[in-house]
Amino acid sequence: MKFLIGILGLLVVFGLAFLASNNRRQIKYKQLILMIVIQLGLAMLLLNTKFGLVIINGIASVFAKLLSYASVGIEFVFGGLANEGASSFFLNVLLPIVFVSMLIGILQYVKILPFIMKWIGYLLSKINGMGKLESYNAVASLMVGQSEVFITIKKQLGQLPANRLYTLCASAMSTVSMGIVGAYMTMIEPKYVVTAIVLNLFGGFIIASIINPYTTKEEEDILVVQEEEKQSFFEMLGEYILDGFKVAVIVGAMLIGFVALMAGIDNLFEMIFGISFQRMLGYVFAPFAFIMGIPAGEVVKAGSVMATKLVTNEFVAMMNLSNMASEFSAKTLGIVSVFLVSFANFSSIGIISGAVKGLDEKQANVVARFGLRLLYGATLVSILSAIIVSFIL
Repeated sequence: MKFLIGILGLLVVFGLAFLASNNRRQIKYKQLILMIVIQLGLAMLLLNTKFGLVIINGIASVFAKLLSYASVGIEFVFGGLANEGASSFFLNVLLPIVFVSMLIGILQYVKILPFIMKWIGYLLSKINGMGKLESYNAVASLMVGQSEVFITIKKQLGQLPANRLYTLCASAMSTVSMGIVGAYMTMIEPKYVVTAIVLNLFGGFIIASIINPYTTKEEEDILVVQEEEKQSFFEMLGEYILDGFKVAVIVGAMLIGFVALMAGIDNLFEMIFGISFQRMLGYVFAPFAFIMGIPAGEVVKAGSVMATKLVTNEFVAMMNLSNMASEFSAKTLGIVSVFLVSFANFSSIGIISGAVKGLDEKQANVVARFGLRLLYGATLVSILSAIIVSFIL
């Protein structure tokens, strides 16, 4: 039965993407089928084999060790702030981003990350049938973040046509940056974080190649990566530490606002309609939860968590999922966890548009015009990844 529902889910996702396609004749079905097979294979490897378990445990242990190092610095500065035995979300989940950001800066400085991003992107371009620039951008978004990635390609940004710009922005919204992966792993199981990251990378190409298909000529497929301004090691270190702290504070501020707003709206809806706003959204998203393979008795609650991610952000939704974990089966927890690991929400439209605006005003206007289409595609990527996982769980 789960396979029939999974196949139905794939047909619905591809159908919704096909309806939004701007050039259906150019869809490359061969590459689509290949990438779906790769997704299924990777999900099977990561979630259902001993080798996959070793990989997941290895990655999780690395991040656990990094978070333990980060906690030493946090304890030194904020040691007396939290009550004994209490757990502070800002201290334990957000502030470790500072340390991870610093490590990313070091890997950038010694040219390890640029090398990885360039060559993995090149290999991906041979699989997805897209250009080297699009493939590089997807990997770079994963490594450095959805805002910073555009800085690395700013030399080409102004010359890109709207269709290629859409694909670059879609990749940035469908993936998550390594800087906050550790924070996710404190809230949901690491195996689902890692699986979602890998699946979303290919899912972004799949959905973009349906919604926004095109063929790039070889002479146009040139990758020019912007070199960072030469800094001393300690200048770079200070910059990435401050950048990490800014991200932690910004995410914290957004959580304060969004959690408070959701509490207020929930209370208002309960007074007027006798049902909370999140519960109502749960009914709207329940059909999508069903085609993702979630048991019928849990689709409304799961739908409310999915909707929360869309209208606020993934951190708020992950907090809700953690609080409701006892109400869900293990299968539902896995499927919803994978769905939550992406930047597909309304606030990301503004973040990406703002990042492009800082580099090219004209292109920022183009991004703003297809903002909702971006979110539509990125949400389909999250649903697709969740459906792929439902075949395995």
